[in-house]
Amino acid sequence: MKFTLKENGMRTELDYGQLDVSGNEEFGYRPYQLMVASIVGCSSSVFLKIMKKQRTEIHDMQVEATVHRNPEEANRIEKIHMNYVIKGKQLDPDKLYKNLAISRKNCSMIRSVENSIEIEESIEIVPLTM
Repeated sequence: MKFTLKENGMRTELDYGQLDVSGNEEFGYRPYQLMVASIVGCSSSVFLKIMKKQRTEIHDMQVEATVHRNPEEANRIEKIHMNYVIKGKQLDPDKLYKNLAISRKNCSMIRSVENSIEIEESIEIVPLTM
C-alpha cells in the first residue's frame, strides 16, 4: 500500500476506491475508526463464512461496537466490545457462540491485536416472526 500526503492527512488508492485518513473527521476516516472497522469487518466476515458452511440461516446481522479509549495513554484503544445482533429463525445460541469462538481464532485482525486490545463479544438473537 502506498500512502500520499495530502493537506490534512494521508490518502491511498485501493481496488475498492480512495481512502482518506486524518485525525480530523472533516478530512477523512480517523485511524481508530479504521482499526475498529478492520476488527469488526474481519470478525463478522469469518463468522458469516462459518455459519454459511454449517447452513445456519440468518435474515440479518448487525454489529454494535463499543470502544473504550485511554486518554492518559495517547487515547489508545484498550477495549472493544462487539455485540452481534442476529435476526433469524430457530437460532441456537450455543452453536452461535461456538462459531463466534472459532471465528475469533481465524480472524487475522483480532489475532494481530489480541495481546494489546481486549476484545469482548456478545450475541443478541432477534427471532424472525413470519
